[in-house]
Amino acid sequence: MATDRRLAVVTGASTGIGLELARCCAEDGFDLLIAADEATIDTAATELRAHGVAVEAVQADLSTEQGVDRLCAAVNGRRVDALLANAGRGLGHGFLDQDFHEARRVVDTNVVGTIYLIHRIGNDMRRRNAGRILITGSIAGFIPGSFQAVYNGTKAFLNSFSFALREELKDTEVTITCLMPGATDTEFFRRADMMDTAVGTAKKDYASQVARIGFDAMISGEGDVVAGWHNKLQTSVANVTPSGTLASQHRKMAEPGSARR
Repeated sequence: MATDRRLAVVTGASTGIGLELARCCAEDGFDLLIAADEATIDTAATELRAHGVAVEAVQADLSTEQGVDRLCAAVNGRRVDALLANAGRGLGHGFLDQDFHEARRVVDTNVVGTIYLIHRIGNDMRRRNAGRILITGSIAGFIPGSFQAVYNGTKAFLNSFSFALREELKDTEVTITCLMPGATDTEFFRRADMMDTAVGTAKKDYASQVARIGFDAMISGEGDVVAGWHNKLQTSVANVTPSGTLASQHRKMAEPGSARR
């Protein structure tokens, strides 16, 4: 179905950074196709319609190919002007203490589902030679994540992947932007069972501010943006700090019980 209105696809849009990214899109006049693996995505859609744009919600498990296919089917041949690939999952505790299926789901959501969605929608953008893609990475990707080992590893992948894909598409009009937030005030730490950790209970950035930084960078076609000056300082330090030292420092933030020390 042809339309002159811009369409943005936003994943992980039921709460947190994803919902705020969708709000940024709506405020900028994008119609929305939003997705998450929980029923609250419909509540988010109702809230976003107040901005006067068309909003369609898809409840799908984006850790699976079937879930991504369901989202792509909802596009229904429309031109996607912006893809904000934000769906993500965290998991605390030591790797050997984690349920492996939960750890696998972190990888499947953050990595496999994300790159499959980008592959499908990105190919259409390349054929049209137009489009913007925002990938939510993390400053966690710069740090070996003791007691968040799988999560930090997936974010390291996404950070790297975004830079590589941007280089591959540099001669096109398709832009790739990587948003790299730090700890943000969302449901992430509760869902990751990290509310007894120092990082889980520490002061965090506002999701609305993080999303606005990422959205503006995407619209400007920037390659990457770290949200917040303190996070920029942390990434600069991480680049010159031995990995073993970083892993030890991360333990102090993420080890269960660290909030009580």
